[in-house]
Amino acid sequence: MALIDTFLSRGVKRGTLTLTDTNGTRSFGTAEPGWPDVAVRFTDAGVGRYIATHPRLGAAEAFIDGRLVLERGDIMDLLSLLRRNNRWDKGGDIKDASALSRGFGALKGRLSRLNWERKSKANVAHHYDLDERLYRLFLDADLQYSCAYYTDPANSLEQAQADKKAHIAAKLALKPGQRVLDIGCGWGGMALYLHQKTGAEVLGVTLSEEQLRVARERATAAGVADHVKFELIDYRRVQGRFDRIVSVGMFEHVGPPHYRQFFSKVHDLLTEDGVALIHTIGRMGSPGTTDAFTQKYIFPGGYIPALSEIVEASEPFRLIATDIETLRLHYALTLRAWYARTLAHQTEIEALYDARFYRMWTFYLAGAATAFEDGGLCNYQLQFARDRHALPITRDYLGEAEVRLK
Repeated sequence: MALIDTFLSRGVKRGTLTLTDTNGTRSFGTAEPGWPDVAVRFTDAGVGRYIATHPRLGAAEAFIDGRLVLERGDIMDLLSLLRRNNRWDKGGDIKDASALSRGFGALKGRLSRLNWERKSKANVAHHYDLDERLYRLFLDADLQYSCAYYTDPANSLEQAQADKKAHIAAKLALKPGQRVLDIGCGWGGMALYLHQKTGAEVLGVTLSEEQLRVARERATAAGVADHVKFELIDYRRVQGRFDRIVSVGMFEHVGPPHYRQFFSKVHDLLTEDGVALIHTIGRMGSPGTTDAFTQKYIFPGGYIPALSEIVEASEPFRLIATDIETLRLHYALTLRAWYARTLAHQTEIEALYDARFYRMWTFYLAGAATAFEDGGLCNYQLQFARDRHALPITRDYLGEAEVRLK
C-alpha cells in the first residue's frame, strides 16, 4: 500500500475522499449525511509521498503549485474533512509523520519567535503591506482584519464586526477625555470607532507602512486627524501614559521570548487606574509551535499563545486579569465569510497577483477556518487593570455599555 493510502485510510473514517493518481482511483471513508464528499487528483507521481511525509506543508504546497487538483468540492471541503476526522477536543491532531521532522520544525519555530524590532517590521510587511485592494475585496467596509463577534451566527460580517467593536469598547469602560493607545492599529477602524463613540483621544501605532497610509487618510477624511493619530512605530518605543490600551490581533506577532517585555511596557504606559484589553488568537491546551505553512507563507515570526503563556507573562508586573473571555467559534464564522468573499472575487485577486497566490490565499483562509472549527484554536479577550478598583465589581456594566454603543 502506498504511503499516502495508509495516511488517508487512518485519517478519513467519516465522509469520503476519492483519490486519483498514477496508481489509479480509490476511495477512503464512509459516506454520511452532512459530511464532505471530496475528490482530488495528483498530477504527478511524487505528490502522494510528499504529502504523507509532510502533512502540514506538503498538501498546501501541492495545492498552491497546482499539483493537487480538487475535482469535487473545494479546498475548504478537503481541509474540513481531514480536521473533522481528527478533532482536537476528541484527542485528534494532524502531525508530521516523521519525529525528526517534528523536532526540526519545533526548533525552527522557537527561533522564528525572536521578533527583534527590525525583524518585526519585516515580518509585518510580509503580510500587511500587501495591496490594500486585496483586503477590500474580502473584508468588511471598515477593514476589520480580526475575529468578529457573532451575537447570532446568522448575522452578516458587517454586523458581526460592528458588534466586535462595541464588545471591546465596552470592556475598555472609557470615560470622557481619556487617552487610548491602540497597539497594532491596522487600517484604523478601531481607533476611529472609539473616538466616534466616546470622544476619546486615540494614538494608533503600526509597523505596516501601507496600513499607516490608509489609517491616516481615513482620519483626515473623517475630519478627526487632530484627535485620532497614527504613527509608524514599534510599541516598545512608545512614550507617555494612557488611560486605556487596546490591542486587537497584534499579540500573535509578539513571540513568547518578548511576552514579558510586552506586558512590562503595557504596565509602564498605563495610568495608575488604567485598563488594557488584549484580543488575540489563542491556543487551547498547552503551548505548541507554529505550523509550517503559516510560518512560511502567511505570518513569519507569528506564534499563537496558550492562555497559560499570556497570564504567566503578565504576572510579574502586577497586572490584574480582571476579565478573560474565550471566543470558541466566532473566528470560524468570520473566516468562512472571508473565504466566501474571496471565492467571489477570484478574477480580481488573480489580476492583482496570480492564480498561485489565489490558491495560497484560499488555503490560508480554509485552513484557519477549520482550525477554529475542529482544531485547537480559539480567541481570547483578556482585560487587565493596574488597580482592583478601576472597574465595576460585576460584569453587568459590559452589557449595558454594549447597548449604548450600538
